[in-house]
Amino acid sequence: MFDSGGLYLEVSPSGGKWWRLKYRFAGKEKRISLGVFPDVSLKDARDRRDEARRLLANDIDPSEHRKAHKAQRKSSAKNTFEGIGREWFSKHQPTWAAGHAIKIIQRLERDIFPWIGGKPISAITPQQLLEVIRRIEERGALETAHRALANCSQVFRYAVATGRAERDVSVDLRGALPPVKTRHFAAVTEPDAAGKLLRTMDGYEGTLIVKSALRLAPLVFVRPGELRQAEWADIDLDKAEWRFTVSKTNTPHIVPLSRQAVEILEELEPLTGRGKYVLPSARSPRGDRPMSDNAILAAMRGMGISKDVMSGHGFRAMARTMLEEVLEFRPELIEHQLAHQVRDPNGRAYNRTAHLPERKKMMQAWADYLDRLKAEAAEKLISTHLRSH
Repeated sequence: MFDSGGLYLEVSPSGGKWWRLKYRFAGKEKRISLGVFPDVSLKDARDRRDEARRLLANDIDPSEHRKAHKAQRKSSAKNTFEGIGREWFSKHQPTWAAGHAIKIIQRLERDIFPWIGGKPISAITPQQLLEVIRRIEERGALETAHRALANCSQVFRYAVATGRAERDVSVDLRGALPPVKTRHFAAVTEPDAAGKLLRTMDGYEGTLIVKSALRLAPLVFVRPGELRQAEWADIDLDKAEWRFTVSKTNTPHIVPLSRQAVEILEELEPLTGRGKYVLPSARSPRGDRPMSDNAILAAMRGMGISKDVMSGHGFRAMARTMLEEVLEFRPELIEHQLAHQVRDPNGRAYNRTAHLPERKKMMQAWADYLDRLKAEAAEKLISTHLRSH
């Protein structure tokens, strides 16, 4: 349905209606869309036609002019803090553990993007960033505020590296937030106390699954979540190795299994070996759900081991301290076994097989040492009992 000046309404068989403008540029017939009727009225369509004809009078192709504006808007959106932040996130997400990535994007979407996400990153001032971070601090989430500021710094540095900002303005905010009080996980790191603790844990009278978890925890000293979610598919009892991906860093790791650890797993295999998890939930008869994160702690509390004495993470601190100070193993071996990132003299991260023969010897020596501590604790208990009678 033609109007005038090249404007017409195109009606589809299904009833849709689009305003079109037909024109000639550089000897070629072209056309562009001016919107959908009735959202765009006849008057609005004529105004848009007239604007396009003014461009033609100045030797400007309306179609190319529109594409240039669209590209400019897209470029401007990419240069906002949110645009660059999401680009930075998508670049790094594949290298992160899923849980870590979710926390970062949720932190940005909840606490940062609503306030400065739409601003050009090069125009954001230290004061504007501080106002956003202060909102987090004022609701009592100081640790989250520090993490959010660190994430903002990473986005700014990415913008600098890609030529869309001149500097990381978060640097100016150093010292603006009070420090977070360091919270250390409770741990037993003295040999005598460790022996008593281990004897107490060996006396657990609950299920075989929880008892096995309590016995394995000090022997392998992995993070509690990694122990709970250990899978039979990752364990090779013949090679005495447990290979899995570290949850915190999303990197492969090997735990050499001592003779004592293998014996515990061999005893447990007939019970849980047909399922997925080595330590399944009591509510999962088929073994397709891991043990609760509270199971080991509840067992320890039930035996009178308070949270001020030992935590699930505490076995890592116990091993870290006594392997170096008592058994005198090299710190880098211990750090490797703790799945901490260790670098060679050239700054490259060692792979998971680094020092594996020495780590196997260390893990066996550690298991033997824990047995000695338990035996000594038993002898002292018997001696004390005899003296009292």
